[in-house]
Amino acid sequence: MKAPASVTLEGRHVRLEPLELRHMAGLIAAGDEDVDVFRYMTLSPYASGWESWMAEALAGVATGRYIAWAIVALDGSATDPDRSAGRVVGSTRFGDIEPDHGRVEIGWTWLARSAQRTTANTEAKYLQLRYAFDELGAGRVAFKTDARNEQAQRALERIGAVREGVLRAHIRLPDGFVRDTVYYSILAPEWLAVRARLEERLAERA
Repeated sequence: MKAPASVTLEGRHVRLEPLELRHMAGLIAAGDEDVDVFRYMTLSPYASGWESWMAEALAGVATGRYIAWAIVALDGSATDPDRSAGRVVGSTRFGDIEPDHGRVEIGWTWLARSAQRTTANTEAKYLQLRYAFDELGAGRVAFKTDARNEQAQRALERIGAVREGVLRAHIRLPDGFVRDTVYYSILAPEWLAVRARLEERLAERA
């Protein structure tokens, strides 16, 4: 597997831009739509502050721990039609980057309330998975989520990710809660079927 790079990934509805300080104002506006979007996440800018959140992300990119993106809506199908396209609607990352072992994890993903239940998350995942499997040659892409976050689990299952198991008392969240973590994955032999399913969903929503 090739090592991932901070590249722009563009689809029809969203563009994933390498995360930079210039995205800060847009990220804050997106997060302010619903601060509860971070309730299941290990990193919350409303607990540590946006400057700390951004510094951690950029430090991770600098050391090769992450590839981090801002999610930018390109049209009204990826955001509230009453709001302008071309705005930042969230963020996502690659982590657990292990080229020698052929694996990467997609996570740290959040979206503004107005971009939820739109094409934004579906296409962002599609772009990341296509980059991982088709361009980098990954053998495994993983996802992990809080065991309480049933919405995220159902979404992963709908695209064809396989539930692998639960790590009990795995991560302490900013509010002190120690969560169980559910792991999912997609393997290279499963990618063609997952890709077809994602492309069908995007076509239905176009």
